[in-house]
Amino acid sequence: MAEGIMAERGRMDRVRGDRHPERDRNQALTALTMDPEKIRGKHAALCFATMAVMLGLPLWWKTTETYRASLPYAQIGQLDSLLLRLRVPVSVVFIQGSLPIVDQQKLPFTVVNERDVPLKCKMKLKCRFQQAYRMAGSHEERALKMDTIQEAEAALPSPKEDTVGSLNIFVIPEKSSLLPQDKMSYVGPKRTAFVRGAQGRQALTVIGQRVLQVAQSMSLTDDVLAAALGDRLPEDKRSDDKRRPLKASLGYEITFSLLNPDPKSHEVHWDIEGAMESFVQPFLSLFGALGNFSMDSQILYYAMLGVTPRFDAASSSYTLAAHSLPHVINPVEARLGSSAASLNPVINFLLYVPERAHSPLYIQDKDGARVATNAFHSPRWGGIMVYNVDPKAYNTTKFPVKVNVDMVQVMEVFLAQMRLLFGIPYPQMPANFVLAGPPSEGLRSWELDRLLWARTVENLATVTTTLTSLAELLDKIGNIVIKDDVASEVYRAVDAVHDAIVELAAGNLNSAFHASREAVTSSEKAFFDPSLLHLLYFPDDQKFAIYIPLFLPMAVPIFLSMIKIILENQKIRKDIEKVD
Repeated sequence: MAEGIMAERGRMDRVRGDRHPERDRNQALTALTMDPEKIRGKHAALCFATMAVMLGLPLWWKTTETYRASLPYAQIGQLDSLLLRLRVPVSVVFIQGSLPIVDQQKLPFTVVNERDVPLKCKMKLKCRFQQAYRMAGSHEERALKMDTIQEAEAALPSPKEDTVGSLNIFVIPEKSSLLPQDKMSYVGPKRTAFVRGAQGRQALTVIGQRVLQVAQSMSLTDDVLAAALGDRLPEDKRSDDKRRPLKASLGYEITFSLLNPDPKSHEVHWDIEGAMESFVQPFLSLFGALGNFSMDSQILYYAMLGVTPRFDAASSSYTLAAHSLPHVINPVEARLGSSAASLNPVINFLLYVPERAHSPLYIQDKDGARVATNAFHSPRWGGIMVYNVDPKAYNTTKFPVKVNVDMVQVMEVFLAQMRLLFGIPYPQMPANFVLAGPPSEGLRSWELDRLLWARTVENLATVTTTLTSLAELLDKIGNIVIKDDVASEVYRAVDAVHDAIVELAAGNLNSAFHASREAVTSSEKAFFDPSLLHLLYFPDDQKFAIYIPLFLPMAVPIFLSMIKIILENQKIRKDIEKVD
């Protein structure tokens, strides 16, 4: 009886258990997951991890990122393939009788001649001569009835087209006596030239060729372009003579030095202040657009050339051979000391009075002949002149001998060397041309224009190289800071380049030069900005060395807590499976 009762109760309990399986499972899950301490720990770890990932990392990334202002990379990339059109406005004025009447009825009209300059880069260069043909006015007709070409040139009214970079060419009758019979053209000191006319059916064609020849000789010659472009020209277009000009700069310092190696024998006096005021200052006043000039002078005693002259028994004199001249500069330059404290290019002019033991001293050229000026110059450095003392001065027993330097002779040499250093060689004209001498300042107006053409093209080529190199550097090294002022200088340089290109195409040489100079200034400010080097040498391994001690103490506990939470969740999942 008792056993039957017990069996019945067991069956009743199994029936009740079968009726509430979900409740028993929930009770088991509650027992596994409802530990308050564990829940708080999990919540705290998850909260710290969420704050570190969602708030801390973005905030750290934003506050420690390298600031890089945007740059016009696309426009800089297009600078290498620029098209430069150098437009030269030429006003061609015909005098009565210089052109057949049939052709006179065709005036006025404009003729354009354009030629390509071959370059070994993507940049394209075109020289465009825009010739505006017209008949002369009454004032011009009266002026050209003078007896000489110089009087006619002086009597001509100032033309409206007499701007920087422009030319005015007057066509005179073919039989005019203003020019010698064997001469075809006259090039004056200003922007004016005269060309003989022609008769016949092909008169305009013949005159056009003569006008074009004159215009090219007075403006965009091969020498001018070679001095401006340098290495961008093909090898056959370059020579050592075309590498002479000084690089474009915002300023230049000119130093005149008197070297007296034997003060016991020579007491040298030179009026350098008067010479600079009378000769150098008027010459440099024409270069006001190129930069600022400063001048100083000094006297160096016991300053030797560093090269022992060779005695020539035939002439009883001493000589310096051409191959020894490069060795003269280095020992002397160490005594000058002018370039060490200057940020601008320094141009040195040295007047050397040889010691009595090596007098007279003469410089020889490569062929062994004496140099007429007894001087030589070094490209982009300066010039040296040897000034010999009159041998009759040594016929005395009283020393030192007083030596008064002829500054006119010296300054003629130094100014000629200065022309070469600035890229203004003596103009080479065809044999049938008459070339007028320069004015008192020593420089013709169209020679200055040629220098501005060269400097403008050189500036644009320099800006192209500078900005391209800067863009490649900043693109390659991503941790260089690009500040807003650096970016603004880059944008200003790019805009100035485009302005210069527009002005060149319009024939406004003066405006184009100033725009190109502004472009050079802005590009160099951006390229040499000190902030660009702030993080240049800060490699990634140093970043890890700095940030690991900061993040490791915080990251390790959070990382271990996440691992612990994951392991506990896996254990709970297994326990739940057992309950099921």
